[in-house]
Amino acid sequence: MSSFKEMTGKAAAMDRTNVDTDQIIPKQFLKRIEKTGFGQYLFYDWRFKPDGEPDEKFELNHPASQGASILIANENFGCGSSREHAPWALQDYGFRVIIAPSFADIFKQNCLKNGILPVVLSDQEVSYLLGKAAGREYELTVSLEQKCVYDKEGFKAEFEIHPYWYNMLLNGWDEIELTLQLEGSIKEYEDRVAVTGS
Repeated sequence: MSSFKEMTGKAAAMDRTNVDTDQIIPKQFLKRIEKTGFGQYLFYDWRFKPDGEPDEKFELNHPASQGASILIANENFGCGSSREHAPWALQDYGFRVIIAPSFADIFKQNCLKNGILPVVLSDQEVSYLLGKAAGREYELTVSLEQKCVYDKEGFKAEFEIHPYWYNMLLNGWDEIELTLQLEGSIKEYEDRVAVTGS
């Protein structure tokens, strides 16, 4: 997993509440066994019309949203079933940060485990960002090191993150890599048990 310290990127606005994981990645696309390749199916039922053509009314199909790496959403983003494919699809599409007033707990954990930073800001702060990004190109900087989000127009908001996840993302560790940081202690324990039996 690549480390996350600070990034500046285009932000896309999706002013919808209670976006569930079946909307993020519909169930018919869950047959893949790899973590990659799900981005093409992200928000499939919203992005495309029944005939397969892009729906120009959908937020992410707007020209200003193309190439966005930051998604600004509304409350209770990622609710519904606990499918890990949802953050896989978001990441494969190009999103590295999701900003919302609240997230479903399991979805939030799945994001963190897969290197996506979920940022919780206040309703007022998110409303400001949604207004700025709606229908036009808008750039944000997200600093994990400073735990803040800011733009070039004077907006700045701080966010909180658990120290465990702060260190995991900052160092680019997944849970296996975290365990490997303790390799010396593990070997010492194994050697001691092999000799003493306890």
